[in-house]
Amino acid sequence: MIKKYEGNPVVKPSDVKPSIDGYKVLGAFNPGAIAFGDEILLLMRTAEGCEPKEGSVRVPVYKFEDGKSWPDIMEFDPSDPDVELKDTRGVVYKGQDYLTTMSHIRIARSKDGLNFTIDEHPFICPTDETERYGIEDARVSKVDGRYYLNYSIVSNDSWCTALAVTDDFVNLERLGIIFHPENKDVAIFPEKVGGKYVALHRPNNSGFGKASIWYAESPDLLHWGQHKCLLRPRDMKWESMKIGGGAPPIKTDKGWLIIYHGKGDNSIYSLFTLLLDIDDPSKIIKQAKTPLLTPTEPYETDGFFGNVVFSNGVVERDGKVFIYYGAADETSCVAVTDIDYLLESLE
Repeated sequence: MIKKYEGNPVVKPSDVKPSIDGYKVLGAFNPGAIAFGDEILLLMRTAEGCEPKEGSVRVPVYKFEDGKSWPDIMEFDPSDPDVELKDTRGVVYKGQDYLTTMSHIRIARSKDGLNFTIDEHPFICPTDETERYGIEDARVSKVDGRYYLNYSIVSNDSWCTALAVTDDFVNLERLGIIFHPENKDVAIFPEKVGGKYVALHRPNNSGFGKASIWYAESPDLLHWGQHKCLLRPRDMKWESMKIGGGAPPIKTDKGWLIIYHGKGDNSIYSLFTLLLDIDDPSKIIKQAKTPLLTPTEPYETDGFFGNVVFSNGVVERDGKVFIYYGAADETSCVAVTDIDYLLESLE
């Protein structure tokens, strides 16, 4: 069986210290996850807005100068004719867009996978104009003994996927953009297949179809090719809008196990399982007909963006599988199961 932890959410916005005075944490969600030493680490997307101030519109920004970056606050007079309040998510000032929230990646640490302490400071935050509007939805793959983190970056040029590597989750080496705009939901396999690195990705579809899951190969984790569409949304209520990959694949004796998300009717997000061929992951063996996880609890149905369960972090430990997921674009939660149940869900 699969069981949502009775202590969910395991991390709430109120558990996270703001980056600077004047910021307010509005979301700690969509965590990447990895076993590191005797701990489980969550790399949470941490969304911050500004504490309100009467008579002023305030937005979080990052400033860049001489190779350095720092978080700051911009204030606008709402009566200024150059100020345009787009909606609750943004402000336009003299033609320049500003968001009401800014995201970075913050680490939460746990010995048991259920009770977490949160680092006081960001782990990955914007450093240049390619990340002007924030860093979102990290995924972590241990490949060749090192920890590779891919994440979405947002700028005036839209959103795309960047890659970094760490050995200790203290020091970080940025490797640059690996999937150009507009592409996200990248999940890198934890080992080479057929002598090549493999990943799933999700290019935007502004053509005649819906956003789907794609397959790609690389000789070095930086240059990706052999792209092919692996899986398209089915004609069902759970996938009526789009689908996208989730956490890095799990290797089993039956094949590569994937947990992916679907966005369906009424913008409801759910999770499904998928099994790919162990020697050729561009081939699908099985696909679940019913969701593995749907939003049913109040912390999943109500929040910053309700009716969302979204996973990009899975950890195997002591015969259990911990599926970490963002709930309602606000909190981080976990559901516990095992490999046998996940494989049975494909039947």
